[in-house]
Amino acid sequence: MRLAILADIHGNLAALEAVLEDLDRRGQIDLIVNLGDCVSGPLWPAATCRLLIDRGWPTVRGNHDRAVAFDDVAGMWSSDAFAYAALNADQRAWLGALPCLAEFATGVVAFHGRPNNDNRYTLDDIEGGRLVATGPAKVQKRLGKHASGARLALCGHSHQPRLLQIADGALVLNPGSVGCPAYADPGGVPHVSESGSPHARYAIANLRDNVDVAIDFLAVTYDHHAAARQASANGRPEWAHALATGFQK
Repeated sequence: MRLAILADIHGNLAALEAVLEDLDRRGQIDLIVNLGDCVSGPLWPAATCRLLIDRGWPTVRGNHDRAVAFDDVAGMWSSDAFAYAALNADQRAWLGALPCLAEFATGVVAFHGRPNNDNRYTLDDIEGGRLVATGPAKVQKRLGKHASGARLALCGHSHQPRLLQIADGALVLNPGSVGCPAYADPGGVPHVSESGSPHARYAIANLRDNVDVAIDFLAVTYDHHAAARQASANGRPEWAHALATGFQK
């Protein structure tokens, strides 16, 4: 099986379309999966949501998808509120109906943050205001029973491309973010996530037999300047800078 893994699109239709064009050039893909945080952000949430609904890819719900679907608008973060206002009721209902945890194929389990918490990191810790890679023992504890019998566990949320093998042999993969290369999170322990470039990122997993897994991490160029202009036009200069550079500051 050849599996394309997308995460954290955040309403960046231009980046998503570039990823799909790249996939078309690469030949047969058996399944495209989406690890959530589909639309939140000051870009093109409605058009992105329409495309995702039309494609019908297996998708898990991210923390921002949950917020857009269920939170009180008055208390939403600005990116979630922008998406909420752009979507119609059916689109918000689609986000709310997405599962938090899914098995996309035999031995392939997927979730957004952690299996039991969509707003916590699996493969990352916060140190000195930045994200750093987490060790295998801690990751295995975070996965708990969900690592048992899995050959591949898929997560997003941190926007950091990572691959880790844990003690029971499972690989844990974060493909990076399709549409948001950097962000600042002021909640809890304040920190930033920065990819260092404006590329749209995703991954391909080649599952060739019961034990052989080959992973390709991809970084795709697209018109990130157009995305940055869209963010600026919608009053979000910090998003514009992140989209243009891959850095938060």
